[in-house]
Amino acid sequence: MADTRFATLGRPRHVWAIGAIHAQPDPLDAIHHAIAERFQPGDRLVYLGNMIGHGERVLDTIDRLLVFRRALLSRRGMLASDIVYLRGAQEEMWQKLLQLHFAPDPRHVLDWMLRQGVGPTLAAYGGTPDAGMAAARGGTVMLGRWTRGLRQAVQARPGHEALFNALRRAAYTGGADGGDADADGNGGGGPDDARLLLVSAGIDPARPLTGQGDAFWWGGNGFARLDAPYGAFQRLVRGFDPARRGLAVGAHTITLDGGCGFGGPLVCARLDSAGEPLELLQA
Repeated sequence: MADTRFATLGRPRHVWAIGAIHAQPDPLDAIHHAIAERFQPGDRLVYLGNMIGHGERVLDTIDRLLVFRRALLSRRGMLASDIVYLRGAQEEMWQKLLQLHFAPDPRHVLDWMLRQGVGPTLAAYGGTPDAGMAAARGGTVMLGRWTRGLRQAVQARPGHEALFNALRRAAYTGGADGGDADADGNGGGGPDDARLLLVSAGIDPARPLTGQGDAFWWGGNGFARLDAPYGAFQRLVRGFDPARRGLAVGAHTITLDGGCGFGGPLVCARLDSAGEPLELLQA
């Protein structure tokens, strides 16, 4: 059975991969416009996580993602599975914040999340740090009411809850027949089976794909050290570098982080199914 934590892209014509957006809808609009002009049947679109966080225009960003999704799906031959959203650190924190009433030390957790950039997302859905801290001091019942209000605010925005529920940990292309390898990259092996793995921020090279856990959104150091293929994956692509070293294209890795949300551009790459970069867009 397929592992629903991961998105299998088959053998696409092209993969369009968009780096960390950090709630910046204007450059996202420009990238969407460029993709719309070039998108072909058989292409896939993957957002590499950190779509929210840091930037203040969270609601606008999610709405633009949904509008563009509808526009692409209206094209002949498109499937819902052709568009993938990965979980980044910001989406992971937001999901954990909605479950803050289960945390053993909620005030400490909330304080840490705020320092990592979750504040604008909290504000976008009607919450404030002061109210959160007060609820945390008030105990589990009071904190549960506060998080329930946030969940209801997400549900009140059409499509937002569905998008957050659709987040995947990673995405990868298959072999020549579109599906001859498993989620850990086993199988295939010929020159036509070179495969592409897309993640948000990194991986731990010592672990199999299904054992990565939160390394996908926090494991930037392991990704930066890769100097050889990872299993059957000849190319690994990420959308965010926690060290913020910028756009980088190496022999086996690509980082599509131009610093969007921190004064830099949003970066998108058009890749072939093995991960070779064909075009880089910035906005």
